[in-house]
Amino acid sequence: MIAKLLKASPSVEASNNNMKRFVSKYAIYVVFVAMCIVMSILSPVFLSVANLLNVATQMASVGLLALGVTIIIITRGIDLSSGSVLAVAAVVSASMAQTIDWGMRMYPNMPELPIIVPILAALAVGAVCGYINGALIAYTRLPPFIATLGMMIVARGAALLYSDGRPISSLTSSYQWIGQGNILGIPVPILIFIALAVLSYILLNYTRFGKYAYAIGGNETAAYVSGINVTKYKILVYTYAGTLAGIAALILSARINSGQPGLGVMYELDAIAAATVGGVSHAGGIGTIQGTIIGTMIMGVLQNGLDLLNISAYWQQIVKGLVIIGAVMFDMKRHRKGH
Repeated sequence: MIAKLLKASPSVEASNNNMKRFVSKYAIYVVFVAMCIVMSILSPVFLSVANLLNVATQMASVGLLALGVTIIIITRGIDLSSGSVLAVAAVVSASMAQTIDWGMRMYPNMPELPIIVPILAALAVGAVCGYINGALIAYTRLPPFIATLGMMIVARGAALLYSDGRPISSLTSSYQWIGQGNILGIPVPILIFIALAVLSYILLNYTRFGKYAYAIGGNETAAYVSGINVTKYKILVYTYAGTLAGIAALILSARINSGQPGLGVMYELDAIAAATVGGVSHAGGIGTIQGTIIGTMIMGVLQNGLDLLNISAYWQQIVKGLVIIGAVMFDMKRHRKGH
């Protein structure tokens, strides 16, 4: 009998290992479904189509930042500047999307510009800020934390300086459509987020860009020795994240019909939290776009659920902080086991 038990133990151990791998891989999805079930019980309004679309629309901007942050963290970096880059891109694009309203216009002599102009302006501002981040990190060897912290402060100051500390309003209807329009009943911000999530997934999984990002995060020295241009791809990663911040700026400013220098405050932390909750490892080389999408939705459901339950905004900040700490602790524990 004992011999039979001993003979069966390897299969039991294999079964346990399979269960652990399953939990490690799909726990985030189970948590998301469980949260939705709990919130639907606590608030019947939660599962209404209008509310779910509202959650997704509100999280579209943070989700775009999270997509960029995901790839950065995979390379063992960090980006603290995305919220501020969003702000400066928002005021620049909004200033180029004003209607001909002489009392509200920042620049009375500028004619109403085609919608493509503010769009390109936001993309350019985001890309330039991201490029500077990447160049500082790649060429000067500044720690990503320091380089992006500096950019966070500079970009926020630039947004205040450009707008003179005031909101830029009276935006064209075509610009507002980016944040307020819908196609077949689906809000445009959600469609933009889905499109860029698909693009990010393809880049990360089926291109040299993504393969090199994982290689750099896994072991930068080995990546360099194997012939990867680490400098070039670090810059590309940060530039891509900056461009996504520019697109997030378009969505957010269009939604509220105003480019404000105070936009995006704490958004960088929400984006990092979404990526971390979604399973992106701060040890580098580990993470998925689909995980980040679920992480973004978890943060959105958490915030929306707390709002529906009339939980104080102060308590919401505490809960968010605890969720981030818990996600990082789980990641560290899993990483140690992997080694």
